[in-house]
Amino acid sequence: MNIYLVRHGEAAALWGQAADPGLSELGRQQAAEAARSLLPELPADIQLISSPMLRAQQTAEPLAQSLGLSLTIEPAFREIPSTVPLAKRKEWLKQVMRESWSEQSPLVHQWRSELLRALQELSSPAVVFTHFLVINAIVASLQNSDKVLHFWPDNASVTQLKLVKGELSIYQLGPELDTPVN
Repeated sequence: MNIYLVRHGEAAALWGQAADPGLSELGRQQAAEAARSLLPELPADIQLISSPMLRAQQTAEPLAQSLGLSLTIEPAFREIPSTVPLAKRKEWLKQVMRESWSEQSPLVHQWRSELLRALQELSSPAVVFTHFLVINAIVASLQNSDKVLHFWPDNASVTQLKLVKGELSIYQLGPELDTPVN
């Protein structure tokens, strides 16, 4: 069974500037392009799932409208949780990306376990609209790696997984950013 992980389109605000920004105009264009590229590949029983964050939901809108499907909001696919104030999150995030998973807090370990469990429990093919570090957390787990940062998934890029008999595997990583994440 195919699972498509779509990183949200470009956000209207940088990381640490807004708690839950929507998409920029470019982000909306990226979302529309992702929908166009995914449409021919998707089976009839596809489900659309999104992080509760606005930028992920807005990235899902063009595909949901094209397919006439509703979007399921799944908190497991939210951005990496942080307990630091918004103004300090960008520096915190940079630090997290330099570290290993074993150095992360219990809160982050719980988040990672929940998102992996949510993927393994899927019962039909799915497109999951999510975030940069969610995709990296999944890739790290599937590659049995302790590194937090594995690649730089571009905005609205699609990383494809396979789920066979409860076992997840990477089929194809999505295109990468030319420059670092916001």
